[in-house]
Amino acid sequence: MTVRGVLRPLVRGSTWRRGVFLLLGGVLALPYALLAATFVQLFGDGGVPRPLGFGLLLVAAVIAAVPVFLAGSRTLEVAAARALLAVDLAEPALGHRIDRETRLRAALWIALHLVSGGLVLFAAISAFPMALVFLAGQFGLDTGATADDALGPLGPDNPVAATLTGVAVLVALGYAVAGLGALAASMAPVLLGPSQGERIAALEARTARLAERNRLARELHDSVGHALTVATLQAGAARELLDVDPEFTRRALLAIEETSRHAMDDLDHVLGLLRESAGRERERVPTAPQRTLGHLDRLVADTRAAGLQVEARVSGAVGGLPPVVSREGYRIVQEGLTNAARHGRGPVALRIDVPQATAPARGAASDAPGRSCRDLEIELVNGLRGGAGSRGGGRGLDGMRERVLLLGGRLDAGPDGDRWRVRASLPLPRGESG
Repeated sequence: MTVRGVLRPLVRGSTWRRGVFLLLGGVLALPYALLAATFVQLFGDGGVPRPLGFGLLLVAAVIAAVPVFLAGSRTLEVAAARALLAVDLAEPALGHRIDRETRLRAALWIALHLVSGGLVLFAAISAFPMALVFLAGQFGLDTGATADDALGPLGPDNPVAATLTGVAVLVALGYAVAGLGALAASMAPVLLGPSQGERIAALEARTARLAERNRLARELHDSVGHALTVATLQAGAARELLDVDPEFTRRALLAIEETSRHAMDDLDHVLGLLRESAGRERERVPTAPQRTLGHLDRLVADTRAAGLQVEARVSGAVGGLPPVVSREGYRIVQEGLTNAARHGRGPVALRIDVPQATAPARGAASDAPGRSCRDLEIELVNGLRGGAGSRGGGRGLDGMRERVLLLGGRLDAGPDGDRWRVRASLPLPRGESG
């Protein structure tokens, strides 16, 4: 091992940060040390009756122990360990009650921090000045030390031994700080780590964030993907008929303009949801209203304008559907039409069945197995390009499955002979149908 390797722990920045952490514990331990000194003097004088002294000691011990078990003390220790020990600790969950085991682990950590910090602080204010006195004497500086101030063989009469001792004390103090700091960094995750409840809360928060990201990804994929598909088909048809049918080209360009404008509205809506303020709270930014099955006529018209024949049949009033079901139903239809335009051939048969407000009596014919009278039914059927088989990849089908599963519904999608069939069933809450 080289000299540089031996001295590296003494000059590393992490050692100095950990030393500050330990000194912080020593500063926090000062009131406890003063309290202990007070009671030692109190019992040593003998002027206070023993029962009264022990009663005061019990009260003082209880008061001194309370801060060690507080959740706020654990939060402060976690912040100090993250900043000074560079330990990756999770932030304590706000408003979450910690269990007894976590509280005891934190109390043990705080006690160890106070004891180790107190020892380092005592060494710093006693051994460090003594070492400086020894070193100063070696350079001929007058420190006021006399032979009576000698510590055994260490004194003004033996400057070499005093100097070597001073250097050894400083080096030992540096290694002690480095060792205690490394031990504290390794023990912090064990004693300050999250409780089981905090882990569950963190997982729930992460799951919620991932679900929100997936939802926004579906919104972008469905809205922008549909707009790009329609615009691509319109642009291709306009290019082919530019010289033959200028009026068709004009209508195609108008459709591209309107479709792009709607896509920009959807994009603004998603970006408005993504935008967050510096305080981690969502800004109140204006967002475009989300489309529902009430906008189905416009969706079908845009798809037909792109050159795809759509035969739509709607039974029931889509205006009475719950907003969340209506929004997800619109996106399912939109993605189904987009896939038909990209991968299918021939006309698309679209069927939407909205359940009636009053369910049939038990045992009625409409209660047949396989279909609930409380479900919104969406079905799209179109021909397969190039015959039977599965269509190309993409995330659209996965997005539709996620939408249906989030509502507790069912989705069947796949080839049916020489056709591609998508059937979604979305359950409706009781009393919330058209």
